[in-house]
Amino acid sequence: MATVLRSEASERAERLVERAQHGPALMLDAQAAQATSGDEPALPDTAAPSRALALSDVIAPRSSAGEALIRLAYRLGVPGHALATPFRRPPPVRVLATVASAVPGDRMAGTALRAGHFLVNGAKHAIGQVDFAATGRVNPAMERVLHGFHWLGDLAASAPRADCTALAERITGLWLDANREIRKGAAWDTEHAGWRLLAWLIHAPLVLAGQGKSKGVKARLLTQIEETAGWLDRKVAREPSDLGAVVGWGALVAAGLLLPNGRPRRLYGEAGLLRALGDCVGEDGGVLSRCPAAQMDLIRLLTDLIACYEAAEQEPLPALIVMRELLVPPLLSLRHGDGALGNWQGQGAVRADAVAALIAASGVRTRPLINVDHWGFQRMRSGDTLVQFDAAPPPRARHTRTGCASTLAFELSDGPARVIVNCGGAALAGGLVPSRIGQGLRATAAFSTLVLDNANSTAVLLHGKLGKGVELVEIERRMVEQRGRQATRIEAAHDGYASRFGLTHQRILTLSADGTDLAGEDILIPTSNKGKRGKIAFAIRFHLGRAVEVQLSADKRGAMLLLPDGRLWQFRLASDTGGASEVTLAVEDSLWVDGDGRPHATSQLVIEGLALRSGGHFSWRFRKTG
Repeated sequence: MATVLRSEASERAERLVERAQHGPALMLDAQAAQATSGDEPALPDTAAPSRALALSDVIAPRSSAGEALIRLAYRLGVPGHALATPFRRPPPVRVLATVASAVPGDRMAGTALRAGHFLVNGAKHAIGQVDFAATGRVNPAMERVLHGFHWLGDLAASAPRADCTALAERITGLWLDANREIRKGAAWDTEHAGWRLLAWLIHAPLVLAGQGKSKGVKARLLTQIEETAGWLDRKVAREPSDLGAVVGWGALVAAGLLLPNGRPRRLYGEAGLLRALGDCVGEDGGVLSRCPAAQMDLIRLLTDLIACYEAAEQEPLPALIVMRELLVPPLLSLRHGDGALGNWQGQGAVRADAVAALIAASGVRTRPLINVDHWGFQRMRSGDTLVQFDAAPPPRARHTRTGCASTLAFELSDGPARVIVNCGGAALAGGLVPSRIGQGLRATAAFSTLVLDNANSTAVLLHGKLGKGVELVEIERRMVEQRGRQATRIEAAHDGYASRFGLTHQRILTLSADGTDLAGEDILIPTSNKGKRGKIAFAIRFHLGRAVEVQLSADKRGAMLLLPDGRLWQFRLASDTGGASEVTLAVEDSLWVDGDGRPHATSQLVIEGLALRSGGHFSWRFRKTG
């Protein structure tokens, strides 16, 4: 199978080269053709953890020998002004152009700032009570907003610039007072430092007005801008985090475009940025962390960076435009009928307006990617019914952000209503989601899939990391005949329980042509011819969407699901349970985390029982009845 994957990577490289040579007009032709096609061919495959695209090997920046020499000299430590204007004094630091950022901030969060507090994942933090120091005790989400200066974009979106300048300078002054020297701490995480430098450069009119009581902020901030850029010059090449490296290199490119004598820094940053993007993004455009929020971060970064090129009247690298076009279709594949994202890899259901605004800002017009072979989120859609299916291994350790053991989980929506969901929200813990339950939200039981012996399919470790578990997922997608019409069928199996229990979990999903019927089957297959004796506990969980009312049938083998808009779905468990004993269907409490980080009490359907160690199968069906 490795040979097949290598061949696919070579074909992808050739297509990327062609797009880079002909410009952004050739937008993801293979993906668009696949998305608009009515036929979905069979895809027998074995999915290992996704591999990097190695973009710098595919589309190298075209440069002369002189530019290569400048890049080398800058990397070796020769100051940029000495390379750009030899024998002259370095000019004072100033921002050379005003950037028109197309990416809007969160207006609600900006309004909260003007009311006197940060709004992070639904929780309020009074500005006067926040510890701005790099070593301050705040949760990771607050660190990102505080030290990455994401709040600047939110503030800019909330009111005219004149009404925001004084507050922007006040908060910036508080941060500068608490971080007078460059030292270790959350503020000097490469990703936070990169976002911070980008925010300062893009929103310079907000923080460099130098009016009233904040006149001293301008000079101090300009000094901090140059020092932060110099710090990133030295540190970013050694950044182990793939997304952190991309943000750090992107900030250097922006500084090279918008600060005096920046050409050497820009050339240096562009080469590093292409390498980092190649290491961060998979062959089909999905980030290797498999995290929707990270996918959005990259689209936002590239959109802002291209705006910096336009402000500096420079032509952006074609590879950056191609990469942005490559990133959008996989993100669209995770949109439900309500326009918001599914709950995957620790994220909540990112709001529809936030997703739509980002896509509009990117300028990319395309359709969702149906078969994301390497990112792994399969998409089935018929009528108003949409299914998202995690049919790939979890991310590798170096790419993991808030890793979750979600292999073979699915979500189901009917129009704007979500029928089956995953809990989500582990990455948002510390706000309205209590930190103590964040670890549990990463467990297999927090997803709509099968669990053996209450164990995770992949080990869930501290600090968002994952351990041993699923390494390979076998998957096949094809069209099948069903009552005279073509239905979509996906078969996938993972090895996460093979070493511990000697069983492979296979899940088969078949969505009817009209979208009114989703048939599922969970199969436990022994990994050797000699099946083990005895039984093992199992649970198949279906977390229900917000405000879905559930009522069990009289025989406790089915349930009626009433959606908020009045639509009715029926769930039914097949009578043949493959030799399993004590199988029951019950309704238990659950929760679902929305895009603002708010947890909502919901319910879940749980099939529990004892399965034979020699294997078993469990068939079930969701059918739309009204």
